[in-house]
Amino acid sequence: MNILVCLKQVPDTETKIKINSTLAAIESSGIKWVMNPYDEFAVEEALKLRDKLSDGSKVLVYTLGPKARAVEVLRTALAMGADDAVLIDAPENLDPNSVAKALSVALKKESDVGVVFTGKQAIDDDCSQVSQLLAEFLGFRHATVVIKCELGSDKNHFLVEREVEGGSKEIIQIQKPAVIGAQKGLNTPRYASLPGIMKAKKKEIKEIPLSSLGVSDTDKKINFKNFQLPPERPQAKIFEGDVAANSVQLVKLLREEAKVI
Repeated sequence: MNILVCLKQVPDTETKIKINSTLAAIESSGIKWVMNPYDEFAVEEALKLRDKLSDGSKVLVYTLGPKARAVEVLRTALAMGADDAVLIDAPENLDPNSVAKALSVALKKESDVGVVFTGKQAIDDDCSQVSQLLAEFLGFRHATVVIKCELGSDKNHFLVEREVEGGSKEIIQIQKPAVIGAQKGLNTPRYASLPGIMKAKKKEIKEIPLSSLGVSDTDKKINFKNFQLPPERPQAKIFEGDVAANSVQLVKLLREEAKVI
């Protein structure tokens, strides 16, 4: 069985974001790029499943993005233990629909696909759409925000536990093939070993041009414009002296300036 994982490379959470001159995207130069944190859980779950099966199953990782940088997220997954990697060389400005369609066309070329793991969402745009759209394009069953995943004894279904609104949990039996969106808590991602890192550097990565997947501008459903950074936080007010007098002043500011009471 082939176990597939879809990855996205995102800016590190500590990166200082700048908007580029078009006001429709961020300035990508000078950014530290990392694997989307939710995708780390997806990779780990795929590796655990492969190791549990011990039947020659393989973990194949896919990513879509600019070749110059996106290849690094595949190297990270290979260093963690993935068997093979595929890069779809594409511009940064694709929307979730275009991304899911391109991935689906590429993934349909793989044989004996049992499951596709993804992160539940990417931390850069927070759209949380690609996993669901990918399942629709593939015609696979789908579950997201998954915090537990077990392969059934018949090896034809998964029993997954997922978070729902209000702190409740939902348990679903989902037949293969399936797309499963990983949530934090599903597992603890492993660190890449030094031998794994060295091996990953030499591993051949298959490349697919976006143009070969039939994705065009008509597939794009979202256009971005007029990006703005959030306003600077105002300087904090510090009260000193009499507590009773300060309390009166604080209430007045909360009512008249902050308008929260």
